[in-house]
Amino acid sequence: PNIVHVAGGVDPVFDKDVIDTELQIKDLESIDKKLIKSERSAKAGDAAAKKEVASLQLFKTALEAGENARAVAATADDLAAVADLQLLTIKPVIYVANVDEASIATDGNQHVAALREHVKTENAQVVLVSAAIESQIADMEDPEEKEMFLGEYGLTESGLNKLIRASYELLNLITYFTAGVQEVRAWTVHRGDKAPAAAGVIHSDFEKGFIRAEVIKLADYQEYKTEVKIKEAGKMAVEGKDYVVQDGDIMHFRFNV
Repeated sequence: PNIVHVAGGVDPVFDKDVIDTELQIKDLESIDKKLIKSERSAKAGDAAAKKEVASLQLFKTALEAGENARAVAATADDLAAVADLQLLTIKPVIYVANVDEASIATDGNQHVAALREHVKTENAQVVLVSAAIESQIADMEDPEEKEMFLGEYGLTESGLNKLIRASYELLNLITYFTAGVQEVRAWTVHRGDKAPAAAGVIHSDFEKGFIRAEVIKLADYQEYKTEVKIKEAGKMAVEGKDYVVQDGDIMHFRFNV
């Protein structure tokens, strides 16, 4: 059955503003509480407290104007001043727009355009998803059938996959793989993590006793198909503790505990 919107119509900008207002009020409460203490110290001559007051006022002004904290052009010192407050509106976000089948093929509609314009100061990504299409894909087990179905809408991947990619990008995460005879596993690490830290995601002993990592690039695995042929082609690299893991790496760790 169709669900009637409480406001009587479709307006994602209005929906976003309603949620934002609630969160901004909560953030203002947190800032006001800290301001009381910081202003007291500032009046006593504390130089650090005076800087903190200025930073807190910066965020307070923005929130009172209906802006989210993440939209503030803040310096590192400003961010440090509110770090302990865990402000709700400073957290990075992704906006997911549920659209109809026709709109997914044209990269949105007037509602999506309005939402994108509304959030541009937040440097936030808007991901389009069609729940109608996703529900049909969920029932398909054959990858080729799924690919053909998406192709009918001019899509190369599902909205769910797009959302996952966007989430990883927002959180600065990447994936590496371990591949054995019985299974292939995907592991999530932060972009910039080095090989020992990546090994530690599997088990802490792997990180403590790290010796080296044997690394195969995903593109090489797709081309040569087997580890034997990859080695014959000289495409397997042996990396040490300073190797920065890349998205899609296939890794085998050598360790000793």
